Amino acid sequence: MLALAMMCSLPAIKAQDGSSAYSFMNITASSKIYGLGGVNISLVDDDIMSADQNPALLGGEMSGQAAINYMHYMGGSNFAGLRYAHSAGERGAWSASVNYFGYGSMKETDASGNIIGDFSPKDVCFGGSYSHDITENLRGGISLKFLYSGYAEYTAFALATDLGINYYKPDNDLSLSVTVSNLGGQLKRFHESYNRLPIDVRIGWSQSFGNFPVRFSVTAWNLTKWHLPYVETGSGADGDEPEVKDSFGSNLMRHLVFGADLISSDRFYLGIGYNYKTRTDMSTYSRSFLSGWSLAAGLNVSSFGVGIALAQPHSGATTLMLNLRCSLSELL
Repeated sequence: MLALAMMCSLPAIKAQDGSSAYSFMNITASSKIYGLGGVNISLVDDDIMSADQNPALLGGEMSGQAAINYMHYMGGSNFAGLRYAHSAGERGAWSASVNYFGYGSMKETDASGNIIGDFSPKDVCFGGSYSHDITENLRGGISLKFLYSGYAEYTAFALATDLGINYYKPDNDLSLSVTVSNLGGQLKRFHESYNRLPIDVRIGWSQSFGNFPVRFSVTAWNLTKWHLPYVETGSGADGDEPEVKDSFGSNLMRHLVFGADLISSDRFYLGIGYNYKTRTDMSTYSRSFLSGWSLAAGLNVSSFGVGIALAQPHSGATTLMLNLRCSLSELL
């Protein structure tokens, strides 16, 4: 029988502690957010991709923007997507998106382990978002996502919703956000078992200080549970037994993602992020020094923008993400 359980969890992405399917939903489509640690719900920007993880960051200032994203992930995985946004009256905005997650070619086996062919597993997410300015400084948003998964002869459908709110005070560049992500469930199961969505509560803070040209961000995620234990496998030497880590400090750090981006110019940006959970999820003796760290850079020229992000979660895998954006309203 096909090793369906492996595909449901997407092991290259899924945390050691998790038990939910659809973990691809936690992968951002924004190269800037990916470079800032992979999770950021409070980054106020005029780039349509910055609203990827919080619909409350979507706004009329993004009207007419279209963007595409591509990511080369571990192994033979390749992800791509398209997003468009438009204003809705004086206080609202909407966007539509589609994201494709392909995991390369894999061997299909029967119940005895005999190879009976190849298959190309994939996930597709169709999304729509709406945001509304509640007050001058407060904005709320909602996203609806339709999910399709196809692994050989097995298919599944699911429906998910993201809710978000953002408070932004431009006088001191303070941004605070709260989101509830991936509310919903499966409409059609793969087989007999039910796979839950990775429901999450997140809190985010972003701010720059005075004339210092760097904006700092801290995002707390996986807040539906405190304990996020992981296994430290050690150096690989004889007698070096794996050890379960579940201390207060490790749990706290695995809930936090840190980022900083240079905002001295509207023409370009640089960013760096650190995700301790990513680092510890890759806690093998072959983990590289760069595991958990990520970098981002971008350039804006006229109506066009390009962004790139780079990370190396594991010594044997370097990930690259690219965003291309244009303002159709300025071109037409």
